[in-house]
Amino acid sequence: MAEALREKRVVVVGAGIGGLVSALLLARQGLQVTLVEAAAGPGGKMRHQHVDGAAVDAGPTVFTMRWVFDQILHAAGFSTADLPPLTPLDVLARHAWRGHESTLDLFADRPRSAEAIGRFAGPDEARRFIGFCDQAQRVYSALEAPYMHAGKPSLWSMTRDLGPAGLAALTSLGPFTSLWHTLGKHFHDPRLRQLFGRYATYCGASPWQAPATLMLVAQVELDGVWSVQGGMHAVAQTFARLAERRGATLRYGAACAAILTHDGKTGGSRKGSVRGVRMADGEELPADAVVFNGTPQALVNGLLGESVRHAVPSLPVKKRSLSAVTWAVRTATAGFPLVRHNVFFENDYRAEFDDIFARRRLPQAGTVYVCAQDRDETQPVQPGAPERLLCLVNAPADGDRRPFDALETDPCERQSLDLLRGCGLQIEMNAAQSQRTTPADFNRAFPASGGALYGQATHGWTALFQRPGSTCRVPGLFLAGGGVHPGPGVPMAALSGQLAAATLMAHLASTSRSRPAPISGGTSTRSATTAAMP
Repeated sequence: MAEALREKRVVVVGAGIGGLVSALLLARQGLQVTLVEAAAGPGGKMRHQHVDGAAVDAGPTVFTMRWVFDQILHAAGFSTADLPPLTPLDVLARHAWRGHESTLDLFADRPRSAEAIGRFAGPDEARRFIGFCDQAQRVYSALEAPYMHAGKPSLWSMTRDLGPAGLAALTSLGPFTSLWHTLGKHFHDPRLRQLFGRYATYCGASPWQAPATLMLVAQVELDGVWSVQGGMHAVAQTFARLAERRGATLRYGAACAAILTHDGKTGGSRKGSVRGVRMADGEELPADAVVFNGTPQALVNGLLGESVRHAVPSLPVKKRSLSAVTWAVRTATAGFPLVRHNVFFENDYRAEFDDIFARRRLPQAGTVYVCAQDRDETQPVQPGAPERLLCLVNAPADGDRRPFDALETDPCERQSLDLLRGCGLQIEMNAAQSQRTTPADFNRAFPASGGALYGQATHGWTALFQRPGSTCRVPGLFLAGGGVHPGPGVPMAALSGQLAAATLMAHLASTSRSRPAPISGGTSTRSATTAAMP
Protein backbone atom coordinates (compact mmCIF):
# COMPACT_ATOMS: atom_id res chain seq x y z
CA MET A 1 0.00 0.00 0.00
CA ALA A 2 1.17 3.53 -0.71
CA GLU A 3 2.79 5.45 2.12
CA ALA A 4 0.03 8.07 2.00
CA LEU A 5 -2.56 5.53 3.09
CA ARG A 6 -0.29 4.15 5.79
CA GLU A 7 -0.43 7.58 7.40
CA LYS A 8 -4.23 7.55 7.59
CA ARG A 9 -5.71 7.27 11.07
CA VAL A 10 -8.91 5.42 11.86
CA VAL A 11 -10.77 5.22 15.16
CA VAL A 12 -13.16 2.31 15.72
CA VAL A 13 -15.73 2.97 18.45
CA GLY A 14 -16.96 -0.24 20.05
CA ALA A 15 -15.42 -3.71 20.36
CA GLY A 16 -18.37 -5.83 19.33
CA ILE A 17 -17.63 -8.35 16.59
CA GLY A 18 -18.36 -5.77 13.87
CA GLY A 19 -15.86 -3.29 15.30
CA LEU A 20 -13.27 -6.00 15.90
CA VAL A 21 -13.54 -7.22 12.29
CA SER A 22 -13.20 -3.67 10.96
CA ALA A 23 -10.17 -3.00 13.17
CA LEU A 24 -8.53 -6.26 12.10
CA LEU A 25 -9.03 -5.72 8.37
CA LEU A 26 -8.06 -2.03 8.41
CA ALA A 27 -4.94 -2.73 10.45
CA ARG A 28 -4.08 -5.46 7.95
CA GLN A 29 -4.13 -2.76 5.27
CA GLY A 30 -1.52 -0.80 7.22
CA LEU A 31 -3.73 2.00 8.53
CA GLN A 32 -3.17 3.43 12.00
CA VAL A 33 -6.14 1.90 13.84
CA THR A 34 -7.23 2.69 17.37
CA LEU A 35 -10.22 0.85 18.79
CA VAL A 36 -11.86 2.36 21.88
CA GLU A 37 -14.31 0.46 24.07
CA ALA A 38 -16.10 1.65 27.20
CA ALA A 39 -16.27 -1.85 28.69
CA ALA A 40 -13.35 -3.60 30.36
CA GLY A 41 -12.84 -5.99 27.44
CA PRO A 42 -13.95 -6.93 23.94
CA GLY A 43 -17.14 -8.63 22.82
CA GLY A 44 -20.10 -6.28 23.13
CA LYS A 45 -23.12 -8.60 23.30
CA MET A 46 -20.71 -11.57 23.09
CA ARG A 47 -20.15 -11.27 26.81
CA HIS A 48 -19.48 -13.39 29.87
CA GLN A 49 -21.16 -13.19 33.25
CA HIS A 50 -19.37 -14.68 36.24
CA VAL A 51 -21.71 -16.78 38.36
CA ASP A 52 -20.63 -18.79 41.39
CA GLY A 53 -17.02 -18.70 40.20
CA ALA A 54 -17.75 -19.75 36.60
CA ALA A 55 -17.86 -17.74 33.36
CA VAL A 56 -21.21 -18.15 31.57
CA ASP A 57 -21.75 -17.03 27.97
CA ALA A 58 -24.53 -14.48 28.46
CA GLY A 59 -25.03 -13.32 24.88
CA PRO A 60 -24.98 -15.21 21.57
CA THR A 61 -24.48 -18.92 22.14
CA VAL A 62 -24.51 -20.33 18.58
CA PHE A 63 -21.63 -20.38 16.09
CA THR A 64 -22.93 -20.71 12.51
CA MET A 65 -21.95 -19.62 8.98
CA ARG A 66 -18.36 -20.65 9.54
CA TRP A 67 -17.51 -19.59 5.99
CA VAL A 68 -17.99 -15.94 7.00
CA PHE A 69 -15.17 -16.17 9.52
CA ASP A 70 -13.02 -18.20 7.16
CA GLN A 71 -13.34 -15.44 4.56
CA ILE A 72 -12.62 -12.60 6.99
CA LEU A 73 -9.67 -14.31 8.63
CA HIS A 74 -8.18 -15.26 5.26
CA ALA A 75 -8.34 -11.59 4.21
CA ALA A 76 -6.45 -10.70 7.40
CA GLY A 77 -3.78 -13.35 6.83
CA PHE A 78 -5.18 -15.87 9.31
CA SER A 79 -7.57 -18.82 9.21
CA THR A 80 -10.26 -20.44 11.33
CA ALA A 81 -7.46 -22.54 12.80
CA ASP A 82 -6.58 -19.38 14.74
CA LEU A 83 -9.99 -19.46 16.45
CA PRO A 84 -10.63 -21.46 19.62
CA PRO A 85 -11.36 -25.14 18.83
CA LEU A 86 -14.75 -25.63 17.18
CA THR A 87 -16.81 -28.79 17.66
CA PRO A 88 -19.65 -29.52 15.22
CA LEU A 89 -22.91 -30.35 16.97
CA ASP A 90 -24.77 -33.48 15.96
CA VAL A 91 -28.00 -32.40 17.69
CA LEU A 92 -28.82 -28.83 16.68
CA ALA A 93 -31.50 -28.43 19.35
CA ARG A 94 -33.89 -30.42 21.52
CA HIS A 95 -37.52 -29.21 21.66
CA ALA A 96 -40.20 -29.89 24.26
CA TRP A 97 -43.81 -28.76 24.77
CA ARG A 98 -45.85 -28.35 27.92
CA GLY A 99 -48.21 -31.27 28.29
CA HIS A 100 -46.47 -33.46 25.71
CA GLU A 101 -44.18 -36.29 26.72
CA SER A 102 -42.44 -36.53 23.35
CA THR A 103 -39.46 -34.35 22.50
CA LEU A 104 -38.05 -33.59 19.07
CA ASP A 105 -34.39 -33.31 18.13
CA LEU A 106 -33.23 -31.58 14.96
CA PHE A 107 -29.94 -32.73 13.51
CA ALA A 108 -27.29 -31.28 11.21
CA ASP A 109 -28.15 -34.21 8.94
CA ARG A 110 -31.39 -33.59 7.04
CA PRO A 111 -32.43 -37.26 6.65
CA ARG A 112 -31.99 -37.83 10.40
CA SER A 113 -34.18 -34.81 11.16
CA ALA A 114 -36.81 -36.07 8.73
CA GLU A 115 -36.74 -39.46 10.41
CA ALA A 116 -37.12 -37.84 13.84
CA ILE A 117 -40.03 -35.71 12.60
CA GLY A 118 -41.64 -38.83 11.15
CA ARG A 119 -41.54 -40.52 14.54
CA PHE A 120 -42.79 -37.35 16.26
CA ALA A 121 -45.57 -36.24 13.90
CA GLY A 122 -45.97 -38.89 11.20
CA PRO A 123 -44.52 -39.68 7.76
CA ASP A 124 -46.50 -36.98 5.95
CA GLU A 125 -44.92 -34.29 8.09
CA ALA A 126 -41.50 -35.82 7.42
CA ARG A 127 -42.09 -35.46 3.67
CA ARG A 128 -43.31 -31.92 4.13
CA PHE A 129 -40.14 -31.15 6.11
CA ILE A 130 -38.00 -32.23 3.15
CA GLY A 131 -39.99 -29.88 0.90
CA PHE A 132 -39.55 -27.07 3.43
CA CYS A 133 -35.78 -27.61 3.49
CA ASP A 134 -35.62 -27.60 -0.31
CA GLN A 135 -37.41 -24.26 -0.45
CA ALA A 136 -35.26 -22.82 2.37
CA GLN A 137 -32.14 -23.81 0.46
CA ARG A 138 -33.38 -22.06 -2.69
CA VAL A 139 -34.18 -18.89 -0.74
CA TYR A 140 -30.78 -18.92 0.97
CA SER A 141 -28.96 -19.41 -2.33
CA ALA A 142 -30.95 -16.58 -3.89
CA LEU A 143 -30.24 -14.05 -1.13
CA GLU A 144 -26.66 -14.81 -0.13
CA ALA A 145 -24.85 -12.72 -2.75
CA PRO A 146 -27.34 -9.91 -3.57
CA TYR A 147 -28.29 -9.27 0.06
CA MET A 148 -25.64 -10.46 2.52
CA HIS A 149 -22.66 -9.14 0.56
CA ALA A 150 -24.21 -5.95 -0.85
CA GLY A 151 -23.16 -2.70 0.79
CA LYS A 152 -26.75 -1.40 1.03
CA PRO A 153 -29.23 -3.30 -1.12
CA SER A 154 -32.34 -1.68 -2.54
CA LEU A 155 -35.39 -3.24 -4.14
CA TRP A 156 -33.98 -2.29 -7.55
CA SER A 157 -30.50 -3.69 -6.90
CA MET A 158 -31.92 -6.90 -5.43
CA THR A 159 -34.18 -7.40 -8.44
CA ARG A 160 -31.23 -6.77 -10.77
CA ASP A 161 -28.86 -9.11 -8.95
CA LEU A 162 -31.18 -12.00 -8.10
CA GLY A 163 -31.35 -13.37 -11.62
CA PRO A 164 -34.15 -15.58 -12.95
CA ALA A 165 -33.59 -18.44 -10.49
CA GLY A 166 -33.43 -16.11 -7.50
CA LEU A 167 -36.51 -14.20 -8.54
CA ALA A 168 -38.38 -17.46 -9.01
CA ALA A 169 -37.34 -18.65 -5.53
CA LEU A 170 -38.59 -15.48 -3.84
CA THR A 171 -41.69 -15.12 -5.99
CA SER A 172 -42.74 -18.62 -4.99
CA LEU A 173 -43.10 -17.39 -1.41
CA GLY A 174 -45.46 -14.56 -2.34
CA PRO A 175 -44.38 -10.89 -2.08
CA PHE A 176 -46.15 -10.11 1.20
CA THR A 177 -46.28 -13.53 2.84
CA SER A 178 -45.37 -13.90 6.51
CA LEU A 179 -43.20 -16.69 7.83
CA TRP A 180 -46.12 -18.03 9.87
CA HIS A 181 -48.36 -18.21 6.79
CA THR A 182 -45.72 -20.03 4.76
CA LEU A 183 -45.10 -22.51 7.57
CA GLY A 184 -48.81 -23.33 7.51
CA LYS A 185 -48.39 -24.49 3.93
CA HIS A 186 -45.56 -26.82 4.88
CA PHE A 187 -46.64 -28.23 8.26
CA HIS A 188 -49.99 -29.42 9.57
CA ASP A 189 -48.80 -30.22 13.10
CA PRO A 190 -49.02 -26.94 15.07
CA ARG A 191 -45.95 -27.89 17.09
CA LEU A 192 -43.78 -27.98 13.96
CA ARG A 193 -45.16 -24.66 12.81
CA GLN A 194 -44.26 -23.29 16.23
CA LEU A 195 -40.76 -24.79 16.16
CA PHE A 196 -39.81 -23.36 12.77
CA GLY A 197 -41.65 -20.11 13.49
CA ARG A 198 -39.01 -19.50 16.12
CA TYR A 199 -36.59 -18.66 13.30
CA ALA A 200 -38.20 -15.21 13.24
CA THR A 201 -36.88 -14.56 16.74
CA TYR A 202 -33.31 -15.03 15.48
CA CYS A 203 -33.85 -11.60 13.88
CA GLY A 204 -35.82 -10.23 16.83
CA ALA A 205 -39.16 -10.53 15.06
CA SER A 206 -42.60 -12.07 15.42
CA PRO A 207 -43.38 -15.04 13.13
CA TRP A 208 -46.67 -13.34 12.29
CA GLN A 209 -44.92 -10.21 10.99
CA ALA A 210 -41.57 -11.55 9.74
CA PRO A 211 -41.20 -12.18 6.00
CA ALA A 212 -41.25 -15.75 4.76
CA THR A 213 -37.65 -15.35 3.57
CA LEU A 214 -36.50 -16.02 7.15
CA MET A 215 -37.12 -19.69 6.47
CA LEU A 216 -33.54 -19.57 5.14
CA VAL A 217 -32.38 -20.00 8.76
CA ALA A 218 -33.15 -23.70 8.28
CA GLN A 219 -30.40 -23.88 5.65
CA VAL A 220 -27.99 -21.92 7.86
CA GLU A 221 -28.42 -24.52 10.59
CA LEU A 222 -28.14 -27.45 8.19
CA ASP A 223 -24.82 -25.99 7.00
CA GLY A 224 -23.53 -26.56 10.52
CA VAL A 225 -23.69 -25.39 14.14
CA TRP A 226 -20.58 -25.52 16.30
CA SER A 227 -19.76 -25.17 19.96
CA VAL A 228 -16.71 -23.07 20.78
CA GLN A 229 -14.15 -24.02 23.40
CA GLY A 230 -14.31 -21.19 25.91
CA GLY A 231 -17.67 -19.99 24.58
CA MET A 232 -18.60 -17.32 22.06
CA HIS A 233 -16.85 -14.68 24.16
CA ALA A 234 -13.60 -16.48 23.31
CA VAL A 235 -14.24 -15.71 19.63
CA ALA A 236 -14.33 -11.99 20.42
CA GLN A 237 -11.18 -12.25 22.50
CA THR A 238 -9.43 -14.00 19.62
CA PHE A 239 -10.40 -11.33 17.10
CA ALA A 240 -9.12 -8.69 19.51
CA ARG A 241 -5.75 -10.44 19.81
CA LEU A 242 -5.47 -10.89 16.05
CA ALA A 243 -6.24 -7.21 15.48
CA GLU A 244 -3.45 -6.29 17.87
CA ARG A 245 -1.10 -8.66 16.03
CA ARG A 246 -1.87 -6.73 12.85
CA GLY A 247 -0.97 -3.46 14.57
CA ALA A 248 -4.27 -2.11 15.91
CA THR A 249 -4.27 -0.39 19.29
CA LEU A 250 -7.14 -1.53 21.52
CA ARG A 251 -8.13 0.62 24.48
CA TYR A 252 -10.63 -0.75 27.01
CA GLY A 253 -12.36 1.23 29.74
CA ALA A 254 -12.18 4.13 27.28
CA ALA A 255 -15.60 5.64 26.58
CA CYS A 256 -16.13 7.81 23.51
CA ALA A 257 -18.07 10.98 24.34
CA ALA A 258 -18.36 12.49 20.87
CA ILE A 259 -17.57 11.99 17.21
CA LEU A 260 -16.04 15.24 15.98
CA THR A 261 -16.56 16.86 12.59
CA HIS A 262 -14.97 19.79 10.77
CA ASP A 263 -16.83 23.04 11.32
CA GLY A 264 -15.84 24.67 8.05
CA LYS A 265 -13.57 27.31 9.56
CA THR A 266 -10.55 25.05 9.43
CA GLY A 267 -11.94 22.24 7.32
CA GLY A 268 -12.76 24.14 4.13
CA SER A 269 -14.55 21.78 1.74
CA ARG A 270 -14.44 19.14 4.48
CA LYS A 271 -17.15 20.88 6.50
CA GLY A 272 -19.31 18.30 8.25
CA SER A 273 -16.88 15.45 7.68
CA VAL A 274 -15.28 13.44 10.47
CA ARG A 275 -12.10 14.73 12.09
CA GLY A 276 -11.81 12.43 15.11
CA VAL A 277 -13.37 11.57 18.45
CA ARG A 278 -13.39 13.06 21.94
CA MET A 279 -13.09 10.66 24.83
CA ALA A 280 -14.99 10.90 28.11
CA ASP A 281 -11.86 12.20 29.85
CA GLY A 282 -11.53 15.03 27.33
CA GLU A 283 -8.75 13.51 25.21
CA GLU A 284 -9.16 14.02 21.47
CA LEU A 285 -8.08 11.38 18.97
CA PRO A 286 -7.67 12.79 15.44
CA ALA A 287 -8.92 10.53 12.65
CA ASP A 288 -9.39 10.54 8.90
CA ALA A 289 -12.35 8.18 9.36
CA VAL A 290 -14.37 6.64 12.19
CA VAL A 291 -16.17 3.29 12.37
CA PHE A 292 -19.05 3.35 14.85
CA ASN A 293 -19.92 -0.13 16.15
CA GLY A 294 -22.88 0.68 18.36
CA THR A 295 -26.63 1.23 18.35
CA PRO A 296 -27.39 3.59 15.42
CA GLN A 297 -30.07 5.32 17.52
CA ALA A 298 -27.31 6.47 19.89
CA LEU A 299 -26.21 8.83 17.12
CA VAL A 300 -29.76 10.15 16.68
CA ASN A 301 -30.13 10.68 20.43
CA GLY A 302 -27.03 12.86 20.55
CA LEU A 303 -25.02 10.44 22.70
CA LEU A 304 -22.06 10.88 20.34
CA GLY A 305 -22.43 14.65 19.93
CA GLU A 306 -24.70 17.10 18.16
CA SER A 307 -22.77 17.12 14.89
CA VAL A 308 -23.69 13.50 14.05
CA ARG A 309 -27.35 13.48 15.14
CA HIS A 310 -28.40 13.50 11.50
CA ALA A 311 -26.22 10.53 10.54
CA VAL A 312 -29.07 8.00 10.28
CA PRO A 313 -32.88 8.08 10.42
CA SER A 314 -34.51 7.65 13.81
CA LEU A 315 -35.95 4.24 14.70
CA PRO A 316 -39.41 4.38 16.34
CA VAL A 317 -39.90 2.32 19.49
CA LYS A 318 -42.54 0.17 17.80
CA LYS A 319 -39.95 -0.95 15.21
CA ARG A 320 -37.43 -2.19 17.76
CA SER A 321 -36.60 -5.88 17.79
CA LEU A 322 -37.08 -8.26 20.66
CA SER A 323 -35.22 -7.83 23.91
CA ALA A 324 -34.97 -10.56 26.56
CA VAL A 325 -34.91 -11.46 30.20
CA THR A 326 -32.00 -13.84 30.80
CA TRP A 327 -30.71 -15.82 33.73
CA ALA A 328 -27.07 -16.88 33.81
CA VAL A 329 -27.10 -19.85 36.18
CA ARG A 330 -24.71 -22.36 37.68
CA THR A 331 -26.65 -25.16 39.30
CA ALA A 332 -27.40 -28.86 39.15
CA THR A 333 -30.29 -30.06 37.00
CA ALA A 334 -32.35 -33.24 36.97
CA GLY A 335 -35.08 -34.90 34.97
CA PHE A 336 -34.98 -33.59 31.41
CA PRO A 337 -32.06 -34.86 29.26
CA LEU A 338 -30.54 -31.56 28.24
CA VAL A 339 -28.33 -31.14 25.17
CA ARG A 340 -26.43 -27.96 24.43
CA HIS A 341 -29.40 -26.09 22.90
CA ASN A 342 -32.91 -26.67 24.26
CA VAL A 343 -36.25 -24.96 23.59
CA PHE A 344 -39.34 -25.31 25.79
CA PHE A 345 -42.65 -24.20 24.29
CA GLU A 346 -45.96 -23.16 25.79
CA ASN A 347 -49.12 -24.07 23.87
CA ASP A 348 -50.32 -20.57 22.88
CA TYR A 349 -47.49 -19.21 20.76
CA ARG A 350 -49.47 -16.27 19.34
CA ALA A 351 -50.14 -14.89 22.82
CA GLU A 352 -46.41 -14.59 23.50
CA PHE A 353 -45.87 -12.18 20.60
CA ASP A 354 -49.11 -10.29 21.21
CA ASP A 355 -47.90 -9.66 24.74
CA ILE A 356 -44.50 -8.41 23.58
CA PHE A 357 -45.28 -6.36 20.47
CA ALA A 358 -48.90 -5.29 21.03
CA ARG A 359 -49.26 -5.11 24.82
CA ARG A 360 -45.56 -4.21 25.44
CA ARG A 361 -45.29 -6.52 28.44
CA LEU A 362 -43.35 -9.62 29.41
CA PRO A 363 -45.10 -12.69 28.03
CA GLN A 364 -47.50 -14.29 30.44
CA ALA A 365 -46.56 -17.70 29.01
CA GLY A 366 -43.34 -17.44 27.01
CA THR A 367 -40.99 -19.84 25.28
CA VAL A 368 -37.84 -20.60 27.30
CA TYR A 369 -34.48 -21.23 25.63
CA VAL A 370 -31.84 -23.01 27.70
CA CYS A 371 -28.21 -23.22 26.60
CA ALA A 372 -26.49 -25.93 28.66
CA GLN A 373 -22.92 -24.83 28.15
CA ASP A 374 -21.23 -27.83 29.74
CA ARG A 375 -23.19 -30.32 27.68
CA ASP A 376 -20.90 -32.03 25.21
CA GLU A 377 -21.90 -34.97 23.03
CA THR A 378 -18.60 -36.70 23.84
CA GLN A 379 -18.46 -36.01 27.60
CA PRO A 380 -21.79 -35.90 29.47
CA VAL A 381 -22.26 -33.91 32.68
CA GLN A 382 -22.01 -35.99 35.84
CA PRO A 383 -25.36 -36.39 37.64
CA GLY A 384 -25.76 -33.85 40.42
CA ALA A 385 -22.80 -31.74 39.28
CA PRO A 386 -23.45 -28.00 38.88
CA GLU A 387 -23.48 -26.83 35.27
CA ARG A 388 -23.55 -23.51 33.46
CA LEU A 389 -26.87 -22.51 31.91
CA LEU A 390 -28.19 -19.48 30.08
CA CYS A 391 -31.99 -19.28 30.22
CA LEU A 392 -33.77 -16.74 27.99
CA VAL A 393 -37.31 -15.45 27.56
CA ASN A 394 -38.25 -12.94 24.85
CA ALA A 395 -39.26 -9.47 26.05
CA PRO A 396 -40.26 -6.04 24.70
CA ALA A 397 -37.42 -3.59 24.06
CA ASP A 398 -38.70 -0.96 26.49
CA GLY A 399 -35.66 -0.87 28.76
CA ASP A 400 -35.42 2.92 28.45
CA ARG A 401 -39.10 3.38 29.33
CA ARG A 402 -39.53 1.39 32.57
CA PRO A 403 -37.32 -0.38 35.10
CA PHE A 404 -38.35 -4.04 34.62
CA ASP A 405 -38.06 -4.49 38.38
CA ALA A 406 -38.86 -7.57 40.45
CA LEU A 407 -42.59 -6.83 40.41
CA GLU A 408 -42.51 -7.55 36.69
CA THR A 409 -39.68 -10.04 36.32
CA ASP A 410 -40.36 -12.32 39.31
CA PRO A 411 -43.66 -13.59 37.84
CA CYS A 412 -41.88 -14.17 34.52
CA GLU A 413 -39.24 -16.23 36.32
CA ARG A 414 -41.86 -18.27 38.15
CA GLN A 415 -43.75 -18.97 34.92
CA SER A 416 -40.53 -19.97 33.16
CA LEU A 417 -39.54 -22.38 35.92
CA ASP A 418 -43.06 -23.81 35.92
CA LEU A 419 -42.80 -24.49 32.17
CA LEU A 420 -39.44 -26.21 32.63
CA ARG A 421 -40.86 -28.36 35.41
CA GLY A 422 -43.87 -29.13 33.22
CA CYS A 423 -41.46 -30.50 30.63
CA GLY A 424 -39.56 -32.52 33.22
CA LEU A 425 -36.58 -30.24 33.94
CA GLN A 426 -35.80 -29.55 37.58
CA ILE A 427 -33.71 -26.43 38.05
CA GLU A 428 -33.22 -23.98 40.89
CA MET A 429 -32.41 -20.29 40.61
CA ASN A 430 -31.29 -18.29 43.63
CA ALA A 431 -29.27 -15.16 44.19
CA ALA A 432 -26.02 -17.04 44.79
CA GLN A 433 -26.33 -19.19 41.69
CA SER A 434 -27.88 -16.89 39.09
CA GLN A 435 -27.73 -13.41 37.59
CA ARG A 436 -30.79 -11.90 35.94
CA THR A 437 -30.50 -9.43 33.04
CA THR A 438 -33.52 -7.40 31.91
CA PRO A 439 -34.23 -5.08 28.96
CA ALA A 440 -33.33 -2.17 31.27
CA ASP A 441 -29.93 -3.76 31.94
CA PHE A 442 -29.36 -4.33 28.22
CA ASN A 443 -30.26 -0.69 27.56
CA ARG A 444 -27.69 0.47 30.09
CA ALA A 445 -25.06 -1.74 28.49
CA PHE A 446 -26.01 -0.70 24.94
CA PRO A 447 -27.30 2.89 25.21
CA ALA A 448 -30.27 4.04 23.13
CA SER A 449 -31.24 0.47 22.25
CA GLY A 450 -34.09 0.13 24.73
CA GLY A 451 -32.60 -3.30 25.24
CA ALA A 452 -33.31 -4.40 21.66
CA LEU A 453 -30.87 -7.21 20.92
CA TYR A 454 -31.28 -7.27 17.14
CA GLY A 455 -31.63 -3.62 16.11
CA GLN A 456 -34.73 -3.10 14.00
CA ALA A 457 -37.28 -5.91 14.00
CA THR A 458 -37.44 -7.71 10.66
CA HIS A 459 -41.15 -7.09 10.16
CA GLY A 460 -42.47 -6.97 6.61
CA TRP A 461 -40.51 -7.59 3.43
CA THR A 462 -39.41 -3.93 3.16
CA ALA A 463 -37.50 -4.27 6.46
CA LEU A 464 -34.71 -5.86 4.43
CA PHE A 465 -33.99 -2.44 2.94
CA GLN A 466 -34.57 -0.20 5.97
CA ARG A 467 -31.49 -0.88 8.09
CA PRO A 468 -28.69 1.67 7.82
CA GLY A 469 -25.79 0.59 5.63
CA SER A 470 -22.07 0.96 6.20
CA THR A 471 -22.20 4.60 5.09
CA CYS A 472 -24.33 7.38 6.52
CA ARG A 473 -25.02 11.11 6.09
CA VAL A 474 -21.75 12.12 7.77
CA PRO A 475 -18.75 11.86 5.40
CA GLY A 476 -16.01 9.71 6.88
CA LEU A 477 -18.31 8.00 9.42
CA PHE A 478 -18.96 4.30 8.81
CA LEU A 479 -21.29 1.94 10.63
CA ALA A 480 -20.94 -1.66 11.79
CA GLY A 481 -22.82 -3.99 14.11
CA GLY A 482 -26.03 -5.95 14.38
CA GLY A 483 -28.12 -2.78 14.08
CA VAL A 484 -26.99 -2.15 10.50
CA HIS A 485 -27.02 -4.12 7.25
CA PRO A 486 -26.91 -7.09 6.76
CA GLY A 487 -28.54 -7.61 10.15
CA PRO A 488 -28.30 -9.26 13.58
CA GLY A 489 -26.46 -12.33 14.69
CA VAL A 490 -22.72 -12.86 15.05
CA PRO A 491 -21.99 -13.80 11.41
CA MET A 492 -24.07 -10.92 10.05
CA ALA A 493 -22.48 -8.43 12.43
CA ALA A 494 -19.07 -9.73 11.36
CA LEU A 495 -20.05 -9.18 7.73
CA SER A 496 -21.10 -5.63 8.61
CA GLY A 497 -17.60 -5.01 9.95
CA GLN A 498 -16.13 -6.36 6.74
CA LEU A 499 -18.41 -4.14 4.66
CA ALA A 500 -17.55 -1.09 6.77
CA ALA A 501 -13.82 -1.72 6.31
CA ALA A 502 -14.16 -2.20 2.55
CA THR A 503 -16.29 0.95 2.18
CA LEU A 504 -13.89 2.96 4.34
CA MET A 505 -10.92 1.84 2.24
CA ALA A 506 -12.73 2.89 -0.93
CA HIS A 507 -13.43 6.27 0.68
CA LEU A 508 -9.78 6.78 1.57
CA ALA A 509 -8.72 5.66 -1.90
CA SER A 510 -10.97 8.29 -3.45
CA THR A 511 -9.17 11.00 -1.46
CA SER A 512 -5.70 9.55 -2.02
CA ARG A 513 -3.49 9.49 -5.07
CA SER A 514 -2.85 5.77 -4.61
CA ARG A 515 -5.22 2.83 -4.55
CA PRO A 516 -5.28 0.44 -1.57
CA ALA A 517 -5.14 -3.29 -1.71
CA PRO A 518 -8.69 -4.67 -1.78
CA ILE A 519 -10.38 -6.13 1.28
CA SER A 520 -12.32 -9.30 0.59
CA GLY A 521 -16.04 -8.70 0.89
CA GLY A 522 -18.64 -6.39 -0.62
CA THR A 523 -19.60 -8.52 -3.59
CA SER A 524 -17.77 -11.80 -3.14
CA THR A 525 -19.37 -15.09 -2.25
CA ARG A 526 -17.99 -18.06 -0.40
CA SER A 527 -15.76 -20.40 -2.33
CA ALA A 528 -16.61 -23.99 -3.06
CA THR A 529 -13.95 -24.96 -0.54
CA THR A 530 -15.46 -23.01 2.35
CA ALA A 531 -18.98 -23.95 1.35
CA ALA A 532 -18.08 -27.59 1.79
CA MET A 533 -16.31 -27.17 5.13
CA PRO A 534 -17.43 -29.63 7.82
